[in-house]
Amino acid sequence: MTEGQAHWDSAYSTKGDNVSWYQTGQTPSFELIKASAPMRSVSIIDIGAGASRLADNLLIAGYSDLTLLDISEVALSRTRDRIGAAANNVAFIVADITRWKPSRPWDIWHDRAVFHFLTDSGAQDAYIGALKQGTVPGSTVILSTFAMTGPEKCSGLPVQRYSADTLAARLGPDFALYTKGTEQHHTPFQTTQDFIYAGFHRK
Repeated sequence: MTEGQAHWDSAYSTKGDNVSWYQTGQTPSFELIKASAPMRSVSIIDIGAGASRLADNLLIAGYSDLTLLDISEVALSRTRDRIGAAANNVAFIVADITRWKPSRPWDIWHDRAVFHFLTDSGAQDAYIGALKQGTVPGSTVILSTFAMTGPEKCSGLPVQRYSADTLAARLGPDFALYTKGTEQHHTPFQTTQDFIYAGFHRK
């Protein structure tokens, strides 16, 4: 087990849903995916899916090709148990995104709050390499990170904050920014965190 796996397994084992990134209901991620993918047969991968309810909402909405990737087996096990029989129609991948090699491309690549944990340029490059391997021209990429006014740390770890434009610059010319927005996320601890959302089309 790597240090990263141990950290996130511990976070999900000890805190349950009482984590700062917890969300319920119809999130900006869900709305952006729906807007980008009116056809429910599209393939979607959620990077850093954790124990998020996004998977539940996508399944209820009728999306049928869903892959969840996270570094924490504990987190994905919680999702698998929660969605019950529907888990038979979901692919679960336990992997460190910076070491993972996609075996297929997806129509939609979604990531809320993974990329901003990659503060080293080498780790960022590895992520972008996986992103390019896991998408094709025409794929949609939806990323959310802490905004420039967001926290400097999360779960005890440092983060790299972005604007939509600096995120676009970091991803490079293969990804065209087509939409951007902000969110003031309300945590379970009655605090707020500033996020940005950015949508890209793979060229």
